[in-house]
Amino acid sequence: MPSIAELFDLSGRTAIITGACGLLGREHCDVLAQAGADIVVADLKPEATRKVAEDLARSRNVNVLPLEVDVSQKESVQQMVDRVINEFGRVDILVNNAALTVKAGSEQLKDYFAPFEDYAVEMWESALRVTLTGTFLCSQAAGSQMVKQNRGVIINLCSIYGLVAPDQRVYVNVRSPYDRSMAFNTPASYSATKGSILALTRYLAAYWAGRNIRVNALTPGGVFDGHDEEFVKNYAYRTPLGRMADRGEFRGAILFLASDASSYMTGANLVVDGGWTAW
Repeated sequence: MPSIAELFDLSGRTAIITGACGLLGREHCDVLAQAGADIVVADLKPEATRKVAEDLARSRNVNVLPLEVDVSQKESVQQMVDRVINEFGRVDILVNNAALTVKAGSEQLKDYFAPFEDYAVEMWESALRVTLTGTFLCSQAAGSQMVKQNRGVIINLCSIYGLVAPDQRVYVNVRSPYDRSMAFNTPASYSATKGSILALTRYLAAYWAGRNIRVNALTPGGVFDGHDEEFVKNYAYRTPLGRMADRGEFRGAILFLASDASSYMTGANLVVDGGWTAW
């Protein structure tokens, strides 16, 4: 029987984290590196990718590879996986964290947060390409290598809004944290893509049953990221634990799903939401 330390040890394993420069992506990279995994910092932004990789290499005693990737493009994803195999010889862990996000200064900001009645089909399709098709393509490319290895772990990032509808009451009189002149909401494209990712997770878990490839989802609750005070208050009131999550509060869940500690777990959804979906 392995010890607790051995169960969570990722030494000798290679982990790809997509969307690695995002709020949670950086946390995923760091905790898996702390557990001993070599890390592939994969993101669309080359400068930010190099910076995250440099910081990680300085702080953790593991190999770190920064890679620019567009997860919505099959060729880009395959080039990423080929480079990882060339550098490390294997792919042991894939964290599908990349998703369409629109931040301050983006030309898409207004379109992304538009009311459902006015939501542009182009914005809808962009979310599908990045969040859902990106998860499909990365799982396909990395999973093909895992089949050859007869071993692998895939973790797909879902959301509470892939399980239940956004509670529109928390957005009343709330301004966007990215542009205070705009109202804030969670668009239908986000819920649709995250719900689909959960279905894809179950499909892949069943498809690769018997190949020693485990596929699970992690569903975080809302994470504080400079949100409007009114939104934080509304969200906290709606949550049994009475607050939003800190970005570091999913590190244990990611490590659990990536490690042998969850060896009898596949096709599951680990919900870490402060109790949001409990009522």
